[in-house]
Amino acid sequence: MNNELHKIAKKVMSGHRGILASDERPQSANKNLIKAGIKPTDELRKDYRELFINTPDLEKYINGIILHEETFFQEDSSGKLFRKTLLEKGIEIVIKVDGGTKEFPESPKEVYTLGLDTLDQRLKKFYKNGARLAKWRSVIRIGEDLPTTECLKRNTKDLATYARICQENGIVPIVEPEVLLNGDHTIEKAEEVTKLTLTTLFETLKNEGVDLEGLILKTSMVVAGDSSGQETSPETVADFTVRTLTDSVPNEVAGVVFLSGGQSSEKATANFNAIAKKEPLPWELTFSYLRAVEGPPGKIWQGKKENVGEARKDFIARLAKNVAADAGSAD
Repeated sequence: MNNELHKIAKKVMSGHRGILASDERPQSANKNLIKAGIKPTDELRKDYRELFINTPDLEKYINGIILHEETFFQEDSSGKLFRKTLLEKGIEIVIKVDGGTKEFPESPKEVYTLGLDTLDQRLKKFYKNGARLAKWRSVIRIGEDLPTTECLKRNTKDLATYARICQENGIVPIVEPEVLLNGDHTIEKAEEVTKLTLTTLFETLKNEGVDLEGLILKTSMVVAGDSSGQETSPETVADFTVRTLTDSVPNEVAGVVFLSGGQSSEKATANFNAIAKKEPLPWELTFSYLRAVEGPPGKIWQGKKENVGEARKDFIARLAKNVAADAGSAD
């Protein structure tokens, strides 16, 4: 397979720097603004992106950033394309290419992901404009009789097809089978479902002919459901997560990236720190958070120019904690 894919994947996973997830759809970004006490507008949404993307020295903490198509083609307040700013800083652009989710016909409590029908042509456009990585998220729900075999197979097949099409277009795929935190399931159940999901995914990727050295896995940590009442320490989360990964993920995968998945900023960092302490593992590890690093600074910002400095200070501090966690030294 293309050695350039291997090179890009290794670059993004190097140096204990993360991959910033800044790829909410416009509707989701608006909801986050509302949560921060800000009345959303198109202009404020763009200012919200600029708050993070134009933070000085961002490249010291992240190697890549995941963007929605809206942001990919936007300019900042000075008229400069966001993607040009990022590339000048040496930050790789990851383009979100999934089209959101839709109810799975055979199991209405589950969803599958849209976007494969136009993927090839869209990837060509994004590659031409500087993107060298992409991301596709599939949602796996835990519940009574969930996930179903049919929906799990559909989502893993779609992830594998997406990954193959990415590599055919010179783009490194980030595959994200997110096992949701929502529910009353135990950490033991989360381990069972996550292991099943990852095992099924990598079998399907192999069958699809995907080059694993040019692929990055973005995965949930193995945690108990948010309404389970089960208390688990970072060390326990690390034990369950590392065991699941070593049992399910081939060694040749270029890297494993953790999403926060609704955990608080503090828990996501503490759990990641405990996982990183278990190195050496077969893969490079890093973090790829959205709300855990962008949520609190957004509340500080409040859509006001005079608050930009303080918001960015908080943002960098949160990134710095996770960079330290990546080295297992955030205690």
